[in-house]
Amino acid sequence: MLKAAIVGLGWWGQYIINSLEKSDQIEIILAVDVNADQSSAFAASKNLTLTRDLDDALNSPAVEMVILATPHSFHEAQIVRCAEAGKHVFCEKPLCLTAASAARAIQACQDAGVKLGVGHERRFEPALVEIKRMIDAGELGTVMHVESNFSHDKLAHVAADDWRANPVDAPAAGMTGMGIHLTDAYLNMFGPIDEIYAQTTRRVMANPSGDVVAVQVRFKSGATGFLSAILVTPLFLRFQVFGSDAWVEARNESHPDTPGVTHLTLCKSGGQPATTIYQWVDTVRANFECFAQSIAGTGDYIFTDRQKYQNVQALEAICQSVATNTVVKL
Repeated sequence: MLKAAIVGLGWWGQYIINSLEKSDQIEIILAVDVNADQSSAFAASKNLTLTRDLDDALNSPAVEMVILATPHSFHEAQIVRCAEAGKHVFCEKPLCLTAASAARAIQACQDAGVKLGVGHERRFEPALVEIKRMIDAGELGTVMHVESNFSHDKLAHVAADDWRANPVDAPAAGMTGMGIHLTDAYLNMFGPIDEIYAQTTRRVMANPSGDVVAVQVRFKSGATGFLSAILVTPLFLRFQVFGSDAWVEARNESHPDTPGVTHLTLCKSGGQPATTIYQWVDTVRANFECFAQSIAGTGDYIFTDRQKYQNVQALEAICQSVATNTVVKL
């Protein structure tokens, strides 16, 4: 059982703790939160030792891994500190906010010989796993185009002084909260991105980064893609791939943190759409356990360092495109 400390007991940090209670591979033994007064009741309910100081986790010989559920602008420095302390690091997305920052974080872990995980749980959704299998097997023919949307209103009422509304920590509207999962899926399924054009708009929220982001991409393969994320609308998750021989679409009924089915529809040339229903699985725990297995040497982590870097590179390009209203080459 891998012993872990978690840094950050906000909404998502608490979800991670609840999820990993059911794991037989990772045990959280320590929590770190600068707002310890606010999170003390939750920590006590989980029988967790709570501290305000990250050094308490880094100096503990019992802690083998540190989970970072902290503001994005903290990630690089915290990853480097964890690596230098010899701790494996699992960092919530986005890994960093610039490609240079991601490169330094990845290099620090490589130099220290520790593993670096990242919180892109959607790679573990059964329907998206099946879509990737179809692509890899050539069942869709030549991939022509992909369209996806990850939208919800869970963050629609975040306070103006919350870090999730800060344009430094949350640039380009919903990219760091939702869209970053889609670019990760794109890199996993379709390979490197060649160029990006992105726009944001502010329709409802006071958030200076806006509440809608729309991104067009061209892959190095020649295929094209589109993604969008909206911060003020009821939950909507769609992922559709168009191939020369077939198209396939996944539509989720729930956010990854909530049980609910996913409808996977496949339509082959000359045929009619046929739908298969996939049941919810805890993809957050699946990601952590895949990471734990890579540490134990009993499995491979499905994220490569190159993909981790390229996804932050894509995020930075999206922010640059929004700022300049131009196509950005990667």
